[in-house]
Amino acid sequence: MNKVLDLLTYFRYNSYFSYKVTNMITNEQFKHEVQLIIANAVREDVGEGDYSSLACIPTNATGKAKLLVKDNGVIAGISFAKQVFQYIDPDLKVEILINDGANVKFGDIAFFVEGSKQSILKAERIVLNAMQRMSAIATKTHSYVEILDGTNTKILDTRKTTPGFRALEKWAVAIGGGVNHRFALYDMIMLKDNHIDFAGGISKAISMSKAYLKEHQLDLKIVVEARDLDEIKEILENQGVHRILIDNFNYTDTQIAIELIGDKCLTESSGGIDEVTLRHYAEIGVNYISSGALTHSVSNMDLSLKAV
Repeated sequence: MNKVLDLLTYFRYNSYFSYKVTNMITNEQFKHEVQLIIANAVREDVGEGDYSSLACIPTNATGKAKLLVKDNGVIAGISFAKQVFQYIDPDLKVEILINDGANVKFGDIAFFVEGSKQSILKAERIVLNAMQRMSAIATKTHSYVEILDGTNTKILDTRKTTPGFRALEKWAVAIGGGVNHRFALYDMIMLKDNHIDFAGGISKAISMSKAYLKEHQLDLKIVVEARDLDEIKEILENQGVHRILIDNFNYTDTQIAIELIGDKCLTESSGGIDEVTLRHYAEIGVNYISSGALTHSVSNMDLSLKAV
């Protein structure tokens, strides 16, 4: 197995993927996902040509632009922006003033980009679209991390992401200090309610999954969702479960579930947990809290790319 992707280290120190996270997507897989996003964004936005720029900007004209922050929060997507500029024009030079993960305020300048004016304009909207959303996700994630400060609970993202944009959204979660859950359907066995019902029950779903992994020589962790305390008990009767997803439990039942599980496996709470209830669940003692809101319920950070 190749070394797994380190989103957090990559974001903060601009080095590729040297630290383990919970998913099993590899270094090369992630880089490929990012390149696909860039290529598709250019196809979608530029097509046969940026005729507005081609019509009024001389081909050999050079200039400079700045990334202006017009909001407060955690900046994300600086490293991605640099990749976009390099993809569109390797001769563009980017001077980074603020790194991914930094707190920013209205009026800050995150970077300068210098070179072909046509190239800068071609990259502008792709960079802004990505950075505005990534920064919003990083900001929201950071706010959750701050709420959990002093507990042993980590915040997880989910697969509730924008189609075709998942790599950047999970990247943003890591920039904000969160932990990536599985990247996709292929890097973890996660038995949720429909899997359990379709398979004919919890124990059957677990035993079939373990047999499948053995037959196909796959080294994947098994996470099982529980809808009530009886299902917690049944899961615990089976060996080989890495984590139990305690889904939509109230505080009292979560506490009972944690006591039942003990140190037999890891625990994860989910289901409508927000800024108000987040710390209460953490203080009960769950290892993880997963939140789709990190990626599906954010408002873009206001950023602009301005000529200087």
